Amino acid sequence: MKINRVLQGTFTSLNANKLRTGLTILGIVIGVAAVIAMLSVGQGAQNSITSSINSIGTNLLFLSAGAEARFRGGGFTFSVRNVRQLTLADTQALMDPFQAPAVQAVAPILQGGNISAAANGQTTTTTVYGVTSNYFSMRNELVSEGAIFNDQQVTMHARVAVIGPDLATTLFGRTTNLTGQTLLINSQTFTIIGVLQSKGGSSFGSSDNQAIIPLTTARDRVIRRAGTTVDSIYIQATSATSVTEASTQISNIMRLRHHVAVGKEDFSVFNQQDLASTASSIIGVLTIFLGGIAAISLLVGGIGIMNIMLVSVTERTREIGLRKAVGARNQDILVQFLLESLFLSLLGGIIGILLGWLIALIIGQVASASGTSLTPAVSLNAILLATIFSAAVGLFFGIYPARRASQLEPVEALRYE
Repeated sequence: MKINRVLQGTFTSLNANKLRTGLTILGIVIGVAAVIAMLSVGQGAQNSITSSINSIGTNLLFLSAGAEARFRGGGFTFSVRNVRQLTLADTQALMDPFQAPAVQAVAPILQGGNISAAANGQTTTTTVYGVTSNYFSMRNELVSEGAIFNDQQVTMHARVAVIGPDLATTLFGRTTNLTGQTLLINSQTFTIIGVLQSKGGSSFGSSDNQAIIPLTTARDRVIRRAGTTVDSIYIQATSATSVTEASTQISNIMRLRHHVAVGKEDFSVFNQQDLASTASSIIGVLTIFLGGIAAISLLVGGIGIMNIMLVSVTERTREIGLRKAVGARNQDILVQFLLESLFLSLLGGIIGILLGWLIALIIGQVASASGTSLTPAVSLNAILLATIFSAAVGLFFGIYPARRASQLEPVEALRYE
């Protein structure tokens, strides 16, 4: 049988029942579109998280209080978190060039969330960071106007603030000509000396809604932390290749200072690669999970194809008998019905890819309008996966109806009413 005749027969048969063909394709379209949309949103989320982590700064490590220790007994596994606060003395020790030659800079951090900020008759909540002056260069924080505070202002407990553009817009309705303006942070008066350049929203929240003030001022007037404790310490390695070496040196210094043995640490050291890997793993699992759920729609669509093809075999029993009577072989009938099934699934797959791309585009626009940094990425791998899977569904669920049609006896088929 010539292939052009087979294709002509396929199109003639499907065209004869346009509504049924369209409804059959719809199941595949929905399934493929859902898979494409889920995979593209997952890829976009992964890209956004990676970009957010990289924007924090270069060659950074993060030292925080507490470390999990796991124990097993009686058939159960449980964890105890050893906690000991970090202090400014720890910061000074990490700056020792003899003990930590791979460390270039250190910045202690005090952080307070949902702190009241008011100015110009407006009130809102923001995140307040109490830092030293080198924090800005470590975090790649630049100002669009004004300047950052210096070491002298930190020492003098100055009531100055560098604010993010979102906070500036909320309180003043603008992000320019704000140097010298005052605002209340936790009912304390601060003078604005700079406005940060926008970094946009991220998967960790908006970095533009913040106020950065001197560490000493934060401890005394805003966050009010007793003693010399800090929430975390940012450490910048001398280069990207020395991050691992710096991490080892930091751990050695902290074990010595806190008098703990290896494996019993009461602190945690992370670097950007650790954060990126963890976030990517979580997003990857969620993407696979959501993609798997979406793929169920493809299976439902495949079952729909099989049902319609079985109906088609029943309706065309006399036609099949007539074709066999004039010389058509079993394999000709088999190929005819398999091609019809394959065409339905591939056409549905192509439409589904376009619809999935459109859905991903809409999700990206909605995310952008809501201030979320998420740009869905429709990858070639996702398109190939959806195409191959839809074709496989068409073939798999088309085999039984096609085989049933090819095994009909010509005489019985011709007598079928």
